[in-house]
Amino acid sequence: MKTLLRTLLYLALIVWLGAEIFFPVVAAITFGTLQGSTHTAGTIVGELLRILHGMGIVSGLVLLALLALAPAWHIYKPRTVLAPMVLVVLMLACTTYSQYGIIPAMERDRIAAGGEIDTTNVTNPNTVHFNKLHNRSEHVEETILLFGIATVVLVAWAESAREKA
Repeated sequence: MKTLLRTLLYLALIVWLGAEIFFPVVAAITFGTLQGSTHTAGTIVGELLRILHGMGIVSGLVLLALLALAPAWHIYKPRTVLAPMVLVVLMLACTTYSQYGIIPAMERDRIAAGGEIDTTNVTNPNTVHFNKLHNRSEHVEETILLFGIATVVLVAWAESAREKA
């Protein structure tokens, strides 16, 4: 049972971080391939980002549950799972903010700008706000990735602490 729970924990981390790492590659290829139609590329990347966030929320909830159960099932010591749990909560908060705060606001700006943000004047207030939100979105995704990497390190530390006991 312990092996199964640890495997599920690692799998949830792998799925979320793997998607976070792979997403910018897919976005770059999409925009590179569809250079003449940035609106279409943006639409595709936006949908992929929504899928990424869904995967992240499910993976994060699984991680939290498994980390919370780990001390009770003598998988990890209680004090070693607190920091990873805090980071997973922060990752979930960032993901939720991006999914339900940033993306809808960007969509409103795109529609208000006439539907295709790349054909509007760069000084248009909707375009300016859209670009600001896009930049914020990139920083939020980078933060999620960094927190995720730190979580991996802390789970590895918890594993080491378990082995020493």
